[in-house]
Amino acid sequence: MADENTGAAKTGPDAAAASSAGTTIDTSVDTSVPEEKSNRRYIVIGVVLLLILIAGFFYWRSTFIVDTDDAQVDGNLDQISARIAGNITKVYIQDNQKVSAGQLLAEIDPTDYQVAVDQDEANLASAEANYEAAKVNVPITSINVGNSLRSAGADVQGTTAAISLAQQQSQAAAARVDEAAANAAKAQLDLDRYTPLVQKDVISKQQYDAAVAAAAAAKANLLEAKANQIGSEDSVRQANQRLAQSQAMLATARTAPQQVKVQQARAAQAAAQVKQAQATLEQARLNLSYTRITAPEAGIVNKKNVQIGSNVGIGQNLMTLIPQDDLWVTANFKETQLANMRVGQSVDIKVDALGGRVYHGKVTQVGGATGSRLSLFPPENATGNYVKVVQRIPVRIDFTNLTQENGEHLLRPGFSVTPEVHVK
Repeated sequence: MADENTGAAKTGPDAAAASSAGTTIDTSVDTSVPEEKSNRRYIVIGVVLLLILIAGFFYWRSTFIVDTDDAQVDGNLDQISARIAGNITKVYIQDNQKVSAGQLLAEIDPTDYQVAVDQDEANLASAEANYEAAKVNVPITSINVGNSLRSAGADVQGTTAAISLAQQQSQAAAARVDEAAANAAKAQLDLDRYTPLVQKDVISKQQYDAAVAAAAAAKANLLEAKANQIGSEDSVRQANQRLAQSQAMLATARTAPQQVKVQQARAAQAAAQVKQAQATLEQARLNLSYTRITAPEAGIVNKKNVQIGSNVGIGQNLMTLIPQDDLWVTANFKETQLANMRVGQSVDIKVDALGGRVYHGKVTQVGGATGSRLSLFPPENATGNYVKVVQRIPVRIDFTNLTQENGEHLLRPGFSVTPEVHVK
């Protein structure tokens, strides 16, 4: 039986050798077969363990991490435009040049705007002078109208007294006229009586002459008394006119509070004009400062379309400034990936252009609608031929330590990235 088993295993010279070897050859064959089986068993076990580890890794990854390759670095592209119109006199940058915040990019001819500043400064000085004059006039007006009120009151009282005196004098003049008239009548009567007597030589010529003189004197006194009466009446009229003037001045003086308010209003108007002139000057200074076009933040200049000598208008786009620090990631995840995604979850961001370099961030916003719904022409299903397509939702991811991780400013808007969100 031993030879048959051995022959079955080996033939030819090897079989003869095995026959001559006897029991020793049988022992070597029996020990080699279990070793091969044992090695194969270890290999199988190792492969199984490796498959288990791979399956566990993919299960862990699909459970705890959500990723997408539909993601790009995003950022605000600053459109540098002219805030005033003018002629470009200097350009300090070139396309794709790095600039720092506040760096001078270009200059507009400042001559016209400097002239406007000078003119507005002069207008402000004039307005301030007018305001000072109006402000000083307020107390002056108050004092003057107070004095005018007192003076007008005194004039009214004095004129009233003068009228009373003139009326008394007019009455006295009228009485003197009556007296002179009576004397003139008596003298004329005496003269009339003496005339026939002197003709008959009853009285002397001297007596008659005296009567004639007395009658003439009485007439003269009457005329004088009437003239005095007329003068007294004129005095009364003049006094009444002065009284009317004094009363008018008193009425005007009684408007003293209103006059003071008018002057105060003028002072307030002058103060408003000062503020208006200040605002105009400030605007002129701003326009002058706008002649120097500076970078609002650090970045890279691109799409420069301005040259020396160009005439630019307000709002005209001059160049684009691409920021280097104000960056984030816009990732379009499938709607089936959002079940466990929440704001604040940490994200590992792999950048393709940098050889898979990893940045760190967090989820800050989940879009309010799908990308297809936000497109210019949202899809419709009017025909009813509906095919379900997995939609994508834009998710914003902000870098958590961009200043240190992007110290070399290697990131650029538009870079393709692969964000991995740790959802659990």
